Amino acid sequence: MKTTGISTLFFLIVLTATVADAQVGVGAKPAKKAEVLFDGSRAMLDAKWTYWKSPRLSATLPIKWQIVKDPVDKGTVVNTNDPASAGGKYGAADIVTKKEYRDFRLHIEFLIEKPGGNSGVYLQNRYEIQVLDGDSTTHGMAAVINEAAAPYSAYNGTGKWNAYDITFRAARFVNGKRTEQPLVTIYFNGKKIHTNQAISQVWGGPNSGIDGGNDEGKGITDVPGGLKLQAEGHDVLYRNIWIEELDLKKANTDF
Repeated sequence: MKTTGISTLFFLIVLTATVADAQVGVGAKPAKKAEVLFDGSRAMLDAKWTYWKSPRLSATLPIKWQIVKDPVDKGTVVNTNDPASAGGKYGAADIVTKKEYRDFRLHIEFLIEKPGGNSGVYLQNRYEIQVLDGDSTTHGMAAVINEAAAPYSAYNGTGKWNAYDITFRAARFVNGKRTEQPLVTIYFNGKKIHTNQAISQVWGGPNSGIDGGNDEGKGITDVPGGLKLQAEGHDVLYRNIWIEELDLKKANTDF
């Protein structure tokens, strides 16, 4: 079929509108139906988050993550450098939302202050999207951990804000048996880096998240999970976190 000038123009308008509606990148405002999970305030941190009860948990409430001044822009942010996590003891002081989720659209921004800074964003408190300066492998920056690496070139570097925009579809089950793997699509600083990436298991053992110690991470269960942020004893900051619950009938997370 021959494409006319009018139809081409219409396609470009629709494409532009779709990209604009996606609201991706640093500074993206919450979608209309989204819930703000962190606005920079201590009150919201305490109201919506708690320590995850990992086998290695050694921190006690209230949360010891500090609210600090944004080093780049106005406002305040949270620093993951909990004393209990010193030396890279993930699971010792990780925080998780009190509310649990299945399918969702997530926006989150992070800043790594020093080279080698390490944290992680865990979808459903299971599947890690890596936050690690200096690594572009499947265990490195913006990787779906141990499943798919991301182009390191999309990273803005230390001392600058970065953003993940994620649509996640939870694993599906029939009679308790997993029939469909979880899927994720991710934008990193406005650049699409993973599209409908399947996730096979939880990596990192029982201290990494829900089901991490179940059949070596392969025993995924049919329960929702919170959004978790990892403490590794580094100065990694977070801000502008919001989530919109979805109900994705089809196995498609592309947006």
